[in-house]
Amino acid sequence: MATMELPKGGKESEMLESIAYGQVSSDDAALTRLGKKPVLKRNFGFLTILGFSCTVLITWEAILNVFLVGLQNGGPSGLIYGYLVAWAGTLSLFATLSELVSMAPTSGGQYHWVSMLAPPSCRKFLGYTTAWLSLTGWQALVAAGAYLTSALVQGLIILTHPSYLTTMQNWHSTLLFWAVIIFSSSINICIGSVLAKFQGVVLVIHILGFFAIIISITIIGQPLKSEAVWSSWLNLGGWPTQGLSFSIGIIGNVLAFGGADGAIHMSEEIRNAPVVIPRSLLTGLMINGTLGFAMMIVTLYYIGDVDMALSENPIQPFMAIFHNALQSTTAAAVLSAIPVFMAFSAMTGILASTSRVYWAFSRDRGLPGWRLLQRVDPRTSVPLYSVLTTSIIAIILSFITLGGSTAFNGVVSISIPGLFASYLIAASLLLFRRISGDIVDPGLQPSETLVNTTSPNLTWGSWRLPGLWGILNNFLSCAFLSYFLFFSFWPAFVQVTPQNMNWSILVTGVAMVFSTVYYFGWARRVYTGPVIEIGAAPDNGAREII
Repeated sequence: MATMELPKGGKESEMLESIAYGQVSSDDAALTRLGKKPVLKRNFGFLTILGFSCTVLITWEAILNVFLVGLQNGGPSGLIYGYLVAWAGTLSLFATLSELVSMAPTSGGQYHWVSMLAPPSCRKFLGYTTAWLSLTGWQALVAAGAYLTSALVQGLIILTHPSYLTTMQNWHSTLLFWAVIIFSSSINICIGSVLAKFQGVVLVIHILGFFAIIISITIIGQPLKSEAVWSSWLNLGGWPTQGLSFSIGIIGNVLAFGGADGAIHMSEEIRNAPVVIPRSLLTGLMINGTLGFAMMIVTLYYIGDVDMALSENPIQPFMAIFHNALQSTTAAAVLSAIPVFMAFSAMTGILASTSRVYWAFSRDRGLPGWRLLQRVDPRTSVPLYSVLTTSIIAIILSFITLGGSTAFNGVVSISIPGLFASYLIAASLLLFRRISGDIVDPGLQPSETLVNTTSPNLTWGSWRLPGLWGILNNFLSCAFLSYFLFFSFWPAFVQVTPQNMNWSILVTGVAMVFSTVYYFGWARRVYTGPVIEIGAAPDNGAREII
């Protein structure tokens, strides 16, 4: 297998020679072997990035917000079994992503992996397409998260002041949207260096808040009979079969596990990333999955009259469920404030991950204005302009809420298709390369050799599933992703109207057409895939690409 020689001079030569002789940290060495210069501070360890992973996913909090999606297509039983399917599929996906990030722990994530795994004939275009899928998915997630957080605040106001329901205006949610974005961006810009400690504290609140809600509801509330929970199926969408209704409703559970790659895009700020990220991803999923399943069961047992909850608090019916179960507005408000706080903290992490995708793609010259967007603030080591760009685009999208939620939901519906399509491309290519035997064991390449870039040198990382287990898991993750992606485009009801239409297929198509036109019109002349910032040319010594 081909290797690259050490450069004959310059800073790149000194760094690669230092790696060869063990004179730099293992983190910098791992990143440099990918051809990237270490520029971000590594503030995250295992516990802090575990907190980041858990609080970006916030599965049990998300269940309270999205359970109605599965309730109308599937019913209580569909929600429970659909959750188990979504959890299993996400576990398989996380294992595949863990293998990939262990091979190449960069902020670029999916598009870097696709660039290193794809055949040379289509490497550049596939990598670019994957980058746009990931970027649009994450940007939509920022907007959706801010909108949901503002809706949680409005739901809390309705809980404590029911008369607000008659005076509520669309522009109220827009202003709250701006407040959420400004808060999240301020945390990232002003105190980005302590973001890791902040996420560690939030992890404690995430777990303690769960137990506070579960214990309060189960002690005071009146549960339904088990038959109403475990043997009750619904098909309110009017679909021909219950199985089809279940498959459409499962997307609500999938949403509760959204943002799977959040920690991955912080890779260049994590100590011992090839090992720590896989452990934090899988540990976080087990914690979140367990808490989310328990919250699902408790919510269904104590759900009461759903129609009454929707009429009492149509924005956040789970708050009405708390109120009816506890028979106390104060107690319900205190418990409801926990998901509100967690939504604000999740937005901080979501915005951070999205800005790193902007930064990484700009570093590789994939975006307009890449020279500005790739800059890192020397004081805070935060990609300031990428954070600001993420925030400004989200605020621009927020103006759509003035026209109502239907139009806005249509725009942000690209989040699941965008992210899942980017996962699917990367997972499929990993399966192809794995079966082909193109990836060698770690240690077989010299320490000064560039690996897992656009060169032919592919090496496993520190974490992977061995042999047949790895092949089976990669296949399963591709199957789950295909299933989830396919049904993410379906509307909730057979009788489609502009209000209940699922616009994600249109929005995703428009985004892909735009990225393709932009690629062939301009980007293909400047975007060559992941830029080798530190590398070697076998025939003429050292060269610096940027």
